[in-house]
Amino acid sequence: MPDAPSDGWRTYDEFAAGIATYRLPNADLTGQDITISLDDGEKLALSFTDARRATCNGVEDPYDAVAVRDDVYFVNLPLTSVEGEALTVVWSTTTHRALAVRSVIGTEDVEGVPRVSQAFRSGTTDGGEPSGAVPGPSRDLIGKRNLYRYSPDHLYEHIYVSSQRYAWQCLEGVQRGHGDMDLSTVWKFQDSLYLFCFREFRIAVASVWLHDLGYALRTTGVFLGITGDGRSEHSRAGGHVYPLGSVAYPDAQPV
Repeated sequence: MPDAPSDGWRTYDEFAAGIATYRLPNADLTGQDITISLDDGEKLALSFTDARRATCNGVEDPYDAVAVRDDVYFVNLPLTSVEGEALTVVWSTTTHRALAVRSVIGTEDVEGVPRVSQAFRSGTTDGGEPSGAVPGPSRDLIGKRNLYRYSPDHLYEHIYVSSQRYAWQCLEGVQRGHGDMDLSTVWKFQDSLYLFCFREFRIAVASVWLHDLGYALRTTGVFLGITGDGRSEHSRAGGHVYPLGSVAYPDAQPV
């Protein structure tokens, strides 16, 4: 077994290299149009020009789409029209429910606060009458412990400790031996399908994932962060989920 690295904390671009090896394939949404009405009144009018470009409310940006399930799409717009921002949307063509996450890199470091912030909203699509539960914050993952295999060289363990934080450690990869406890957010989108997002303290990076914890046991995600040479960068990610078990608290519960 290799030793822990001796050359210090890794930068975002170092650990993200190759982390999309086991990601699900991209989906081509060419010619499709969808309008998502968010719970704060904002509307996202998405029009997919081809396999790589889309407009959102008339502004063109690249996009990356994955069919996480036959009726659920995970779409990320790594915004080039706005520096240091990304918009990630998830929607179902069956329930017509949706959610949106906006990730933003702050202009400067603030002690004790992650550099990359995130905002979360639920919504509905114009594809039909919405059905099922409204996506929202969930405590379902608290106490669970999973392994995530993103490539032959990326193996991480996650422990979901509360509604606000999770702990992680790298078992294989350039971050081997490193770990931390960072801010996290979990929303339930539908049965066994969870939005999981984290915001790191030690480096300027945040991520958005959709965990399919049903039979598929797959995860699809994206990162937004600052590289070792100071550039903002978007990265794709994804892989396999291996549940290790869970605990239940008998009386006092985590926040």
